[in-house]
Amino acid sequence: MPVIRSSEAVVHELHGARFLPHASPRTGSKELCAWHGEIPVGTKAPAHTVDREEIFHLLDGELLITLDDRTHRITAGDTVIINPGATLAVENPTATVAVSWVTTSIGLEAVLADGTRIAPPWAR
Repeated sequence: MPVIRSSEAVVHELHGARFLPHASPRTGSKELCAWHGEIPVGTKAPAHTVDREEIFHLLDGELLITLDDRTHRITAGDTVIINPGATLAVENPTATVAVSWVTTSIGLEAVLADGTRIAPPWAR
């Protein structure tokens, strides 16, 4: 069983948020990817449609999650299930950084409203 040290995570930044991958093919995972995200104050990430299920768990803070045009306020301890084909937007309107844990299957891709495809390296 590989042990992944948080100090060894490669930091990625996209749309104002930081992503720190822990489980991926690069770290020995065969099926799943998992990372924690840091969503700074004032972040308003663009809406994107995912091609795989994601489990988004909020560890700390509070966020507005828009899922298929319906906005939900989530707080630490809440979990959002994002099904394939769903459109997701994340916003942090609070005064503190929010921290999340996300799990999905290897190979996740997302498409922005303008058609731009994103293949995040932390999910590959």
